[in-house]
Amino acid sequence: QVQLAESGGGLVQAGGSLRLSCAASGRSFSIGTMAWFRQVPGKEREFVARIAWSNGIPTYADSVKGRFTISSDNAKNTVYLQMTSLKPEDTAVYYCAMRNAGRGIYDYWGQGTQVTVSS
Repeated sequence: QVQLAESGGGLVQAGGSLRLSCAASGRSFSIGTMAWFRQVPGKEREFVARIAWSNGIPTYADSVKGRFTISSDNAKNTVYLQMTSLKPEDTAVYYCAMRNAGRGIYDYWGQGTQVTVSS
């Protein structure tokens, strides 16, 4: 079983920055991709960013491109999401997700961390 532990959420004013972290732990896993999603009550969970573990290539949703940066520390099985120029519409619960190498779906999810951006 794999556990994902997120940290770093909080309250910030519009234009500010936050950094989220997510550490994977457990037994017998081989990370293929780690990603961040977010969800607002009453809406579907939406993709934010992902990073390919083998080569570090990132992919971003258009809504965060140029403002958010995803990175990883492979030795620590940890992924980060640096969020800058935050907007009130970025307010959501942010979830970390992981899929094993060779898998097409995200097998594991974190518990979520609240990010609130005030105007």
